[in-house]
Parts: sequence; C-alpha cells; structure tokens
Amino acid sequence: MRLGHWAALAAWAGSSLGIAVSQPLTDADYDPDIPTLMDVLGHDHGSEITAPSEAIAYLEALEAAAPERIKIFEYARSLEGRPLVYAVIAAPDIMEQIGDIKADLAALATGELSEAERASIMSETPAVTWLAYSVHGDEISGTDAGLGIAYHLLAAENDPRVQAIREETIVIVDPMQNPDGRARFVHSFEASRGIEPQGDPASAERDQPWPGGRYNHSLFDLNRDWFTLSQPETRGKVAGVLEWNPVVFVDIHEMGTNSTYYFPPAARPFNPYIGEGSREGQEIIGRMIASAFDDAGVPYFIREVFDQLYPGYGDTWPAFGGATAMTFEQSSARGLVGDRADGTQLTYRETVANQFLSSLTTAHAVAENKDRFLKVLADTRASAISRGRSSPSRFTVIDLAERRGQAEALGRRLASQGIDVLYREEGGVFCRKDHPEGALIIDRAQPQGDLIATLLEPDTPMAKDFVDEQEDRRARGLGVELYDITAWSVPLMDGVSTVSCNRVNLEGTVALDPDASPIALLAEESAFGYAVPWDDKVQAELVIAALKAGLVGKTTNEIFTQDGRNFPRGTVVFTNALNTDELGEQLNVLAADVGAEVVAMPESWTEEGPTFGSSSFSRLEMPKVAMAWGEGTSPLSAGAFRHVVEKELGLPVTPIRVRSMAWADLTQYDVLVVPQIRGSFADVLGGVGTRNVQAFAEQGGVVIGLGNAVSVLASEDVGMLPLTRENAVPTGDSESSDEEGPIPGTVLESREDYADAIANPNARPDYVPGVLVRADANEDHFMSSGYTEAVSPFVGNTIYTPLRDGEGVNVFTYQGSDDLLASGYLWDNVKTQLAYKPLVVATGSGDGMVIGFTQDPATRAYLHGLTLMIANGLVLAPAYTN
Repeated sequence: MRLGHWAALAAWAGSSLGIAVSQPLTDADYDPDIPTLMDVLGHDHGSEITAPSEAIAYLEALEAAAPERIKIFEYARSLEGRPLVYAVIAAPDIMEQIGDIKADLAALATGELSEAERASIMSETPAVTWLAYSVHGDEISGTDAGLGIAYHLLAAENDPRVQAIREETIVIVDPMQNPDGRARFVHSFEASRGIEPQGDPASAERDQPWPGGRYNHSLFDLNRDWFTLSQPETRGKVAGVLEWNPVVFVDIHEMGTNSTYYFPPAARPFNPYIGEGSREGQEIIGRMIASAFDDAGVPYFIREVFDQLYPGYGDTWPAFGGATAMTFEQSSARGLVGDRADGTQLTYRETVANQFLSSLTTAHAVAENKDRFLKVLADTRASAISRGRSSPSRFTVIDLAERRGQAEALGRRLASQGIDVLYREEGGVFCRKDHPEGALIIDRAQPQGDLIATLLEPDTPMAKDFVDEQEDRRARGLGVELYDITAWSVPLMDGVSTVSCNRVNLEGTVALDPDASPIALLAEESAFGYAVPWDDKVQAELVIAALKAGLVGKTTNEIFTQDGRNFPRGTVVFTNALNTDELGEQLNVLAADVGAEVVAMPESWTEEGPTFGSSSFSRLEMPKVAMAWGEGTSPLSAGAFRHVVEKELGLPVTPIRVRSMAWADLTQYDVLVVPQIRGSFADVLGGVGTRNVQAFAEQGGVVIGLGNAVSVLASEDVGMLPLTRENAVPTGDSESSDEEGPIPGTVLESREDYADAIANPNARPDYVPGVLVRADANEDHFMSSGYTEAVSPFVGNTIYTPLRDGEGVNVFTYQGSDDLLASGYLWDNVKTQLAYKPLVVATGSGDGMVIGFTQDPATRAYLHGLTLMIANGLVLAPAYTN
C-alpha cells in the first residue's frame, strides 16, 4: 500500500482542532451526491465527538441519498429508549438479492451441504464483514470511524480497495453498540468543556463523574454479556449475528491514552474450541493492517494482553461459529485531545483516522480472501457436527425435577444463541438417570457444537504449556497473563443438574422456542390455600409478585410434608383465610407469567414439620430495599445487583447516593445493600453516614454487604461484622521480631529460602482469575433456604476467617481443598487456604441483622444459581428481624 495514498488521511488526522473545514478521509474522489458529515452535522470526522442522535441522523441521510446501496436496520432499543442500528452496505446488484444471499449464507452455516453445494454457494455469494464500534460508551473514536467507513464505502470513486469490497462482500457497520453510555460521556464532556480542548487527565472534560460512560444504562460491561444475554443491546446483536452469519466480526475498542494500537493475532490463552481457521484469519488480517499502518507510520502491537479464552467477549463468541472474531484497541484521547506521559498529545482526529484505516483494511482483507473466509465458516460448522457425533458426551440432559424455572430459563438462553434445545415434557430415563418431570436435551452434533462444548462442559482447559508458564511466573513474583476469568460452565453458574452421554432416545421431544412463554405448573382450586415451594429463583419471582399484588403469605425455615411431598425450607404459604376469594386464580396468573409452580394445599395438616398455625411460620411483607449508590461504589457491582433484583426478581430498589446516607431516612426501608466499593467509599460515607447505617440495623433493619464491602462492615470504624480478612499464608518458617535495630543473622541455603525471606508478610492471597468453587449450606439458618446441594460461586483472592460461636453464623462455607474447585484453574496455595472459609455470614446487630456475601453473588448477572440466595436476604430476612 502506497504511503502517498494516505497523505491526505495523515493531514486530516493532524489538522488543527476546532477548524470546521471539509477534508476527505483519503485522497480518493468522492461522489458529491453522498452527503458528508459536515453537510449533515456541521462538523468533520474527528473534529467533534458525534452524539448518539447525530450518528443516527447521519446514517439516515446516507440511506436517503443511496437507498439502493445502504439500508439501516434497528436491532435493539436501549433501556433509555435509544435505537441501536446497523447499516448494511453493498453494491446495488447485491442489495437486490439480499434475501437470497442471507438464505445461502444460512444454508452454508448449517454445516450439512455437500462439497459441490458448498462450492457453488461460495463462488456466487458475497461474504459478510461486521464492524462493531464503541461497545464501551467512553471509547469514543469507533463511532466516528464507523460513520467515516460508511461514507467512504458509498462515496469513494477511485479507491481499488473499495471496488473490491463492493464486488465481493457485504459490510455491516454497527456504529454504536452502547448509545446510553456514549450519551453519558458526551453529556459529561460537553458540560465541562471550555474555549479550548484540555488534554490534562485531571481536566473535568476528561475526568468522568461516576459511573462514567463505559457502561450501559444498567451499568453493565456489554463486552462480557454475549452468552449471558442479560441486556437488550446484547440480545439484539446476537440475533443479528445469527441472522447474517458474518465471516469476520471486529469489536473495535479504545484503551489508555499512553498506548498505541492493538490488533490481532490475539494473545494466549486461546479457547480450545475456537478453530485454527479463525486464528489463521486473524493472521491474514493482522498482516494486512500491519502493512497499512507501517505505510502510514502508525505504531502498533500484537499478541499481547488481549486473549481469546472467555466466551462472553465480542471477539470470542462469534468465533465458535466459524467467524474470525477480533478486538481492535486504539489509545483513547477521552476527549478532543489527551496529554501523554512522553510529552506528546493524542488528538481525537488521529484516533478516528487509525480506526478508519484498520476498519477499511479489514473489509479489504475479507474481499481479497472471500472464498477462504466462507470456507472456514462452512468447515467450522461441519466439523462441529462431526466432532459432536463422536463425542462421548454428545448429549447434555438438563433435569427439570429440581430448579425447574432456572433450568428452563437456561434452555431458552441457549436457544437464543442459535443452539437447538429439545424439550421433553414427559419423564424418562436419559443417560442412565431418571428424569421424572421431564428434561431439556442438547445435542452437540449441531453447527453451534463448539459453543455448546465451552458453555456446557464442566471445565474448559487451557493449554498445559501456558499453565506451566503462569505457574513459573508466579514463582518468580510476576503477574499472571490472564485477562479475565477461567471458568464459565453455565450449568454450574445456573445451579442446575445435568448428565451427559453419547446416546439418547429423542422420541417425544420438541424444539424449545426461546420466545415462547415459560412453562408454569399451576394449582387446582384448594379449600385451604396454596404453597409456593422456595427452591428456585423463579419461585422467588412469584412470591415477590404476589406480595406486590397485596397477597399475604407466611414462610418457614423448616421442611414440612403434605400428601407425601416435602416442601423445602423457605416455602411460602398463602391461605384463603388471609386473602381474597380469587387467591388461587391470582396465584396461577402470576405463576403463568413467570413460569413458576403453585401447589394446592387442601388443608393445614402436615404429615411432618410445622403446620401453618405454628410459630415456625413468619409473615412476609413486601420488602422495601435501598442500595448505596454513586461515588465510592463499584458501578459494575451496583448495576448488576440492581439488575438482578429489579429485572429478574421484580423487586424495586431505591438507590441512595453514598454521600446522602448521612441525612437519608433509612427507617422507611427494610433492607440496605452495600455493593462492592471503590476507593473513597469510607470518606464519602463519613462518620454521620456510618452512624446512620449502624442505627438502621440496630433498629431492626437488614444490612447486606457484597464482596469487598464486607471489609468495610468489618472494619474497626464500622464494626458491624466480626470478620477478619486474612493475609496470604506464609510459605517459610521465619519469625518476625518486634525489636528495633538489627535482627539475628540468617542462613539462606536455597532459592526457596531466599523467596521466603523476601516475601511480604502482609501480602494478600494471590490474585485468582475468577474460578467456580463449591460451597456447602448450613441448613439451620434461613439464609440457606432452598439449598440442599453445593452452590458454585466465583472466588477471587479475598479470604476471611470463619465466625466463632457466639459471633454469628457461617451460612455457606467452602468445601475442603480436595473437593473445592468446580471449574477453572486455581493456585494450590489459595485452594488450601480457601478451604472451609465462609462465603456467606450473618450476625445480629441490635434488633436487626447484618449479612455478608464475601463474594458478590450478582457478578455480571450470570450466577443464576445464587439468585435465590439474594432473595433470602431481601425477602426472608426482614421476616426474622421484627
């Protein structure tokens, strides 16, 4: 690629800020009938940060000017009502056949065509390149680069790369994956800017107020949500990718101002279920971008930091279906200009230009290798089917006898990702296990078989040589090279029971429709009342909906038996005597809405356990929940917990800013939640706020701390939890001395002795890239209601000593070191130290209660198996404090 071709681009990127003159992105000639950004919005690419509404307006102007070559599709609405759109750009003859082309790509993606059929489709069908920008709202340059790409592909008249792209491909420009976050950033920037852009990191226009623009409305990191599908932005995008079957998907980001530019090949470790074809595609595209960047004088790096292990990224999820999925990362100006540590300045124009160049080169690379990328897509799907057929765990069977609602929700979530899930209503024996209440069955021999494998297997292994290298780095005191978590087995995360085998009788099964109403188990009319078994998060949804509707129920922390059925601890009983004549009908309507179970109770008599008139039953009230919010708290923790409680359980939450705790009237609430903290929480809360929280508990309130907030509640200044956080276990036998001055001499006989001698005696346990472990319930405490089997939380490196008798109750404790690890990779020394330590604790505080989750149960809203535990604290706990 000639440097001269990019001379105009370099000039455009380096031109002075704030001068609104129309300059081309390259030295190509442009069709004057295609409107420029200046024509529509009054500013050039990179001279201003384009707002979400402006980005949509410009795409609409392009569509109006060239409707035969660009069409806009809305694929989702954000929670703040903003549209998420992608623009499909193609030559007119391709656009005329777009329906047939999508059908051909879908046929290719089935993995079941003959070689001749595949060859015919590949020779005649364009490939789809999906360019997705700015999934994090404050990573701003991507959106403006995407608008530049759309204009260039439509207007450029003498660019040979564009001609190849038009002839061989369809380009999807997804300009703004997080409009709510971008709007938050743009508002903060515009509200703070002065007469000249300021590059100081401390300047208000670049120093974002809490929570910052990175997150969407619900404060989620949308680049972790691909298989969780908790957010509307992700659900719409996944549906779009399944519809178009792109051969390349690029997730275009920004990083720190002092960095350069990153593009693949990706760093290790790789998910073993991502095929070689996808990884080779990264090499092809990476080399072409490198050549373009070298010609333009743009520095870059590859094969560092950003791995492809976790399946919830935009650069991993599409790869399981045969796409070459990639992350690009441009250093961010976080405004119109950013000061760098080396004394230089990074301009917004420069960042947009670099993103434009990498995007255009990617689209060109696909055009130059169209048949090769289509073949990888088809081969990956076909080989997934073949490997699935020969797998000893070909079929995964999800039991519906326990946690039915959670199991069915998992099935619908899998089905929404293009995975065929079969439903068997009648009971049967599958994989040598009886499933008396039906089952969900997933056959790995299908086009999404590689995605099924990584999501459903108990563990996704990393390459042994990589693991050995990380162990060696730890031994040398270096950080581990893992970007995110190492465990994500969705059956463990959802708390459902599965078995696997290589042969299953599929007679009587039907496809599970992800959009169908959930399956409810309703009750016949009863003379006495109705029980809602407390064994599943969907059951908690029903109880909350009933309380919200004004129904009166009572709960017990003891198992009771009626008509031979055991009802678990926490079960809520609604009687006709305490409610309206339409009680049964009301409960059934509510249950049908969420897919819950209602059981008729013909009488109060029980064969075992307490009867309804026993003092063992406590009356439930609709709880009022407040949560610490704003500066001093973690946006991710606050957002995820609020999402789980409001969107999944249906319980409203009142967010109260931490700084307002000093004067807020907390007595009107039943529960106060403190999410994970960030930095200045104690200072923002202050002494008066602390005393207000203490008084709330003493007067009968329930205070719940999540994750590292437990350390605040356990601190000397707050003193609400008698917990002690542990340092790392010392590896040597050396003793410390309190005496000042010289200490006795020592002899170091080995490198191990040396390592012990220099070890920090106050070091925390080693950093753990999130793993799933096992924890057991203390079934004598109501906080474990609904749990009889081990739960699987994520753990990090925060470990607490168990509560002593008289201090409170260790409600959930980790299993012993031999059984502790459920999925992922955990260092042996941390495994040993974590054994039998508390996951959840509870203690009295005056007339109230303090509950500590030493690990956040709402992380990323994907630990559905712990959601009932959250409901225990929000719904049941208030019944035991008054």
